[in-house]
Order: sequence, then structure tokens, then C-alpha cells
Amino acid sequence: MSDLNFWLLFLTTAFALNIAPGPDLLFILTKTIRSGKKVGLASAAGVCTGALFHVFAASVGLSAILVSSALAFSIVKYIGAAYLLYLAYQSLKSPGFDLNYEPSSSTENVFEAFKQGVLVDILNPKVAIFFMAFLPQFVRDGAGPVSLQLFYLGLIVIAVAIVVESAYVLAADKLSHRMRRSKTFSVWLDRIVGMMFAGLGIKLAWSTS
Repeated sequence: MSDLNFWLLFLTTAFALNIAPGPDLLFILTKTIRSGKKVGLASAAGVCTGALFHVFAASVGLSAILVSSALAFSIVKYIGAAYLLYLAYQSLKSPGFDLNYEPSSSTENVFEAFKQGVLVDILNPKVAIFFMAFLPQFVRDGAGPVSLQLFYLGLIVIAVAIVVESAYVLAADKLSHRMRRSKTFSVWLDRIVGMMFAGLGIKLAWSTS
């Protein structure tokens, strides 16, 4: 396979994987709809930062522990599920937000969204398994040390994710800007977001692989 064909295949696959709905994207979109594009972009940045951890782990072989050890996988899985359920609890008990609230005007909200994004991604063992399963398929003989190839291929996947997720955030913010001005909508939105996080947490806790 020529270099051009290799990169076309890799980038196309990375793009397709990133536009597919998943827990990370759902987290980012709910944050955007709830609080605006700055918080949404901060959430995306947090998720991508968390993904860096998994890329590094995959490149040095640490992710193999999660694949081979049922105990290690279960520990990380239940911690991640518990954190998602905690986010669900926060949303379900929220009284909604003020009609005069300007989305993402608070630095604390942006930082909190970033921190939550990092934790949501790091505490999802399936992300580690994804990188461990996906990246080796594109390792080439003569293209350098395997660990280095895994690392820079992982960085490219994350770069594609940043572009895709940012586009999702801007679109979601545009569509939801007017709806956020409704107090009733804000209360129901928090309830829906809470149920989504609860569903993700339960799904993660019950997953077997």
C-alpha cells in the first residue's frame, strides 16, 4: 500500500469513527446544549486530553493490562460508571438555570466542564481497548518503532476528533441558543441530561467487555 493510500484509509477511518455517536460525543453535546459553546468546547478539550492518556498507555503497552485483566477492567469500569451516575445526580437535582444566564460566562464552569471531560474519557476502559485494537492495524514495517507509530497515529485520531467535535459543538450551540432562554426547557433539559448520564453509567457498569 502506497503512503497516499495508507493515509487516505487511516484518515477516512478515523473520521468515520469520530462522527459516530458515542458516550464522549453525547457528553459534549449535552454540555453544549446546557451551557453553550464555550463549555461545549471545554468539554471536547477535556475528552481529547483524556484520550491522550489512553494513547500514551497504548503506545507503552499499559492498555494491554485492561484487555488481559478482568479485575483491572472491572475496577476502572465501575469507577467510570459511578462518576457518570454522579453527573446524572447533579443534573437531576438541578433547579434549571436563570433566564438571564449567559452561557459559559463563568471561568469555573468552563474549567469544570474540561475536568469532567478528562475524567469521563480516562475512566472509560473501552477507550483504552479501542486504541489498543484500532491503532495496531495501521502499524507498518519500516516506519519506525512500533511504540512511536502507535503514539503519533493516536495523536492524529485525537486531532481529527478535535475538528469533528468542535463542529458538533458549534452546530448544537446554534440550534439550542434560543431554547436555553426558556426556564421550563432548562429544567426539562437538566432532567433529560441526567437520565442520559444515568443510562450511560448503567450501560458501562453492566457491560462485559
